[in-house]
Amino acid sequence: MTPDLFAEPTPAAPAERAAALRAQLHHHAHLYYTLDAPEIPDAEYDRLFRELQALEAAHPQLITPDSPTQRVGGTVLKELTPVRHAVPMLSIRTETDTEASGAVAFDTRVRRELGLAEGEPPVEYVAELKFDGLAMSLRYEHGVLVRAATRGDGETGEDVTHNVRTIGQIPLRLPEGVPDVLEVRGEVYMRRDDFEALNERQRAKIAAGAKGEKTFVNPRNAAAGAVRQLDSAIAAQRPLSFFVYGWGEVVGDADAPQTQHGWLMRLKAWGFPVAAQTAVCVGADELVAFHRRIGEQRDQLPYDIDGVVYKVNSLALQQRLGFVTREPRWAVAHKYPAQEQLTTVVAIDVQVGRTGKLTPVAKLAPVFVGGVTVTNATLHNELEARRKDVRVGDTVIVRRAGDVIPEVVSVLVDKRVGNPEPFTMPAHCPVCGSAAVREEGEADHRCTGGLFCAAQRKQAILHYAQRRAVDIEGLGDKLVEQLVDSGLIKTLPDLYKLGFTALAALERMAEKSAQNVLDALDKSKHTTLPRFLFGLGIRHVGEATAKDLAKHFGSLDRIMEASVDALLQVNDVGPVVAQSIRTFFEQPHNREVVEQLRAAGVQWPEGEGAQNTPQPLLGKTFVLTGTFPTLKREDAKAMLEAAGAKVAGSVSKKTDYVVAGADAGSKLDKAQELGVAVIDEATMLALLDATKDTA
Repeated sequence: MTPDLFAEPTPAAPAERAAALRAQLHHHAHLYYTLDAPEIPDAEYDRLFRELQALEAAHPQLITPDSPTQRVGGTVLKELTPVRHAVPMLSIRTETDTEASGAVAFDTRVRRELGLAEGEPPVEYVAELKFDGLAMSLRYEHGVLVRAATRGDGETGEDVTHNVRTIGQIPLRLPEGVPDVLEVRGEVYMRRDDFEALNERQRAKIAAGAKGEKTFVNPRNAAAGAVRQLDSAIAAQRPLSFFVYGWGEVVGDADAPQTQHGWLMRLKAWGFPVAAQTAVCVGADELVAFHRRIGEQRDQLPYDIDGVVYKVNSLALQQRLGFVTREPRWAVAHKYPAQEQLTTVVAIDVQVGRTGKLTPVAKLAPVFVGGVTVTNATLHNELEARRKDVRVGDTVIVRRAGDVIPEVVSVLVDKRVGNPEPFTMPAHCPVCGSAAVREEGEADHRCTGGLFCAAQRKQAILHYAQRRAVDIEGLGDKLVEQLVDSGLIKTLPDLYKLGFTALAALERMAEKSAQNVLDALDKSKHTTLPRFLFGLGIRHVGEATAKDLAKHFGSLDRIMEASVDALLQVNDVGPVVAQSIRTFFEQPHNREVVEQLRAAGVQWPEGEGAQNTPQPLLGKTFVLTGTFPTLKREDAKAMLEAAGAKVAGSVSKKTDYVVAGADAGSKLDKAQELGVAVIDEATMLALLDATKDTA
């Protein structure tokens, strides 16, 4: 049974509390170090560990030989061969103060233990990154890698040579002149992009029905699991990386450096990767600056770190300082605020985005994580929420890194009370009541009431007003923001009810600007069916599809009433697009908005684009490149398509004409290479005029 995570200390019974803490820490250390399947975030383990340390400090008689405070975590898997470390791989002390003052405290402690008085020269340190990976020992004999071993319990690790040989950054042979025996120590880790790619592959396997597959909680555990695979072929499929940070046993070395940094630079010269951020810092002020600088860079690094490490640079001073129990006195890990914490799910709400995407959001009991108090965390979509099995009342691990939206990483199922209902996405949009649908092959649900839904209002207006749609000049982001936030516009038809006085009263809106917008609105009433269709924002209906629909049906009413089978007869319209169009026009809200726009005076030539409209350039393919003298490229495209031509984005043997303007680039070169006809704007216009005459 899992020990109680939240058992409170009992001041009257410190012995019982210490025993409970030891049991919890042993349990979670086994999960973390041995099984690579942690149940709690690092911050929670650290909190329990610090509590035990404090109890033992106050009551030394409670210290036991097997206490987690007296040893390095981790045991050896029985399937892997044990390796005894010639020089123990000890852990280092963690500075619990995540603020910059933690660096000052370490420097003060070092100076005191060295007997340095105020005014004496500052101590020189090496400052490094604290990687979130798996500690590794690499043993080289006469320059050849003979063994790789995990830290294990610090005294005995596991032989994982077969897997470590698959890591490209670890040299299998060193250059001439290295010591006869050289033990190199460092961290095996997984880059964030490699981790995401690995999980994406895992999700694809799971979706395909593969048995026994799972996604990984974080890069650290993905790396640890890969290193400790029995099959090196599996490890080779999981991209691992390596950084060196120290050394262990060394035999036959007459010219060993006398500083920590000197050793790192020597190892780098022998082919081992050293983190570029590693720096020599003199005194507390430079340690503070290093801590602050790396903290600012933390979220941009391509790999996870949870802090920095300070080490006294002089090896002679390291020897003077020595060790205490399980830790060197000359080094400390200085952490940053934890990016993962435990909390509980109070409720699960569904938010609707600007584009209609429905996102389940866990409402959390407030928790301080990643430097801020978090009360909401995304569950991404229904599939992800159900895969993680997040339910109301659950105890969860929540993660926040930098500006990334907080997310629920995993659920502590053992802490679940009762049998709460699994999350299910509602059938209707929680904002407007329109149908919520998930298309085949997609993970996200979407609201289908795009023209009516208040959550999508701003996006719908901006899309409708853009140049490629009905083209309302001057109606940009900031103005739409004001119009919607002030309540002047609730749906698209409200645009055509705007008055001069209301517009002119808006911030940064002079009388002339207000009149220009009104003129643009009036002008936009006279449009084309393809532009209007595109402006409605129907999912999957872009400009080309809108033109194909107009060309095929000839009228909006016919499109609105068309069945899925009828829509499938349109060029390049497949089942997904056809169903999206049908679903859009089945929503009463959307049909009402369309009718209100028509009533407001928005119109286009009926019958425009019908199948019997002359298409003199039908079957011809054009490619446009460069800058034209008088036409914008999109206008040239529209003219060609109106004549039936196809306008492609790249040149091939099937291209009939390339229309080239100034500064034409690789498309012109490709046309000349393939012998495709190259014409200019004037020739294109002449060709269009000629086709009009023959149409």
